[in-house]
Amino acid sequence: MTYAFTPGRPFTEDFRAIAAEQIERAVAVLRERPAGLHEAIHDARKSFKRLRALYRLVACDAALFQKQENARIRDMAQNLSTVRDAAALVENAKHLREHAASKEQRVALDKVCSALLARRDRIAACDTDLDEKICVTIAGCGQAHSALAHISFHDGRRKSAARLENGWRRALERAARARAACGTGIDARLFHELRKRAQDYRMNLALLREVWPSAMQAKRAETGELVDVLGHLNDLAALTSLIDEEPELAGDSQDQTHLLSAIITRQEELRQEALQRAQAVFLDEPERESRTVELLWLEAAR
Repeated sequence: MTYAFTPGRPFTEDFRAIAAEQIERAVAVLRERPAGLHEAIHDARKSFKRLRALYRLVACDAALFQKQENARIRDMAQNLSTVRDAAALVENAKHLREHAASKEQRVALDKVCSALLARRDRIAACDTDLDEKICVTIAGCGQAHSALAHISFHDGRRKSAARLENGWRRALERAARARAACGTGIDARLFHELRKRAQDYRMNLALLREVWPSAMQAKRAETGELVDVLGHLNDLAALTSLIDEEPELAGDSQDQTHLLSAIITRQEELRQEALQRAQAVFLDEPERESRTVELLWLEAAR
């Protein structure tokens, strides 16, 4: 099974199988941790994001289920966020160092990377109830899996197509609002909202890729690049907030100046790149694109 609907298969059966696979993947990686604790938490949280996107896509026909399960999965992801967020800051500082404009900035960023790495390890060591949190999360996954037995849809071809058209259109409308807001301001929260909407779109493209594999894959890759840019931008905002709260992480005042200069320059570059990429990704009108998706489904499900 993959993270994609199969046109022609009963919709309820397909939906449950896709959701169950993501839940089971999260449980497996949290138990086995093949690449270590940090990567296990990261991978589990990615599965949770896929689940939430899947549930949003069908929310028009499963409003109560989507609301309840979205809250459950969101809480499970937040339960594991502390260590992962600290690890993400390390990765972002390394990314920022690659774009340093001077030797002084690179030296300052080397110090920040080391400080953030030590901070991540301290947080992991102090988070003594992390194993308990993982057990709670695994138990929550069991409940989420059980909830799938209580959800069902009209499996007719036209009903399924209309359901997907509705979810696709609503997702694009939310993305359009987020993109418009980013065009009028530089608040990090605006770009974070656009990132979430772009993530939803990328996952929707994966879920419907069987209706037109080549086009959906190309669009998915394009959207993934937008998500990456917005992710770096979001992490820079988080890094700035952390340095405001714990300035000692950035060293002395001179190092702090070099760091903030690097962040501000990179933020401006990323905002401009994000707006350009978003314009290309969300080029078609929501009504038109969602109608195209509906017609593609009807044809593929014959």
